[in-house]
Amino acid sequence: MPFRRLGNTGLRVPLMSLGGWLTLGGSVKGDPVSDIIKVAFENGINMIDTAEAYAKGESEIAIGRSIKTLGIRRTDLIVTTKLFWGLRSGPNDGGLSRKHIIEGTKEALERLQMDYVDVIFAHRPDPTIPMEEVVRAFNWVIEKGWVRTLVLSQAIEIYILSRPSTGVHQNGAPERPRKLSVDVAHKLNLIPPAADQCEHHMFHRERPEKEYEPLYRKYDYGTTVFSGLAQGLLTGKYNDGIPEDSRFAKEKHPMYDELRAGLTSEEGKTKIKKIKDLTAFAETELNCKISHLALAWLAVKPHTSTIILGASKPEQVLDNLKALEVLPKLTPAVLEKIEEILATQPAPVNQFGRFPLAGHLPKI
Repeated sequence: MPFRRLGNTGLRVPLMSLGGWLTLGGSVKGDPVSDIIKVAFENGINMIDTAEAYAKGESEIAIGRSIKTLGIRRTDLIVTTKLFWGLRSGPNDGGLSRKHIIEGTKEALERLQMDYVDVIFAHRPDPTIPMEEVVRAFNWVIEKGWVRTLVLSQAIEIYILSRPSTGVHQNGAPERPRKLSVDVAHKLNLIPPAADQCEHHMFHRERPEKEYEPLYRKYDYGTTVFSGLAQGLLTGKYNDGIPEDSRFAKEKHPMYDELRAGLTSEEGKTKIKKIKDLTAFAETELNCKISHLALAWLAVKPHTSTIILGASKPEQVLDNLKALEVLPKLTPAVLEKIEEILATQPAPVNQFGRFPLAGHLPKI
């Protein structure tokens, strides 16, 4: 298993990690959770990603119980969780207030049966809270020893420098001026976020590869990528419809309602056509599955620290790990051929007619 630094930190994370969303403690309960974690750990995956909101806290409980049952030494693991939504509906039971960050972290540790987590994520942005309060609160839980590293999870979106504030939040209240948490942390001489968890796959590229990329580059951010297989589309299992035993058929979640409907749209049909072409290319030219190719393709992206794998059974973990064997095959010529099939590469930054620069744009 290759290991990489998590952004600009000294923490080394496996290129492939295990995620708990929808599965661990949700659709997968009891001993099967331990079976998945055991196989993952035995094959080099020592990082497990969860959140307070996953299965309403049951994911953290299931993961913590399984780690205890398996007897895995805590120092051999990297465990991450996220805060934002909370488990109750009180006015201070969610968001990124100092109160929820402190109390939410404490409750997450109780569910995990752990003294600390290696990484904590701001699961979403909270424009109703002063950024100084957010940064100070996360640093407080770090100083208490409850957390080792702070990371964002799609929370970078609200702080993009090029996206001006509207002045009004979605609930009608005045919106606070947007500030970058990294800049606030540096100003206060505190520990800044080190990475971002983002959705990134062959059909979702505009944000991670273009919109957010200047910030990733400026702050030396790494990414902990989720949905690398586009919720299963890039396995090829939906090329001829929705199988009865598939996640698209079983999951009762608004996101999957949207995904199911999207398969029959013109955009969905175009994606399926590209997936079929990529499947043929992967099988004939690289001797692998399209899922292996899709994960390896993500692994060569410059800011990828780790790719979070979802699994409902151990066999899926083992199969996804075969993507590591594809990495050496991704030559520039192969990557160019993939781009020709996909035709999803973000357009270059608009330079308004100026003579184009070679390579990356300078740091902002």
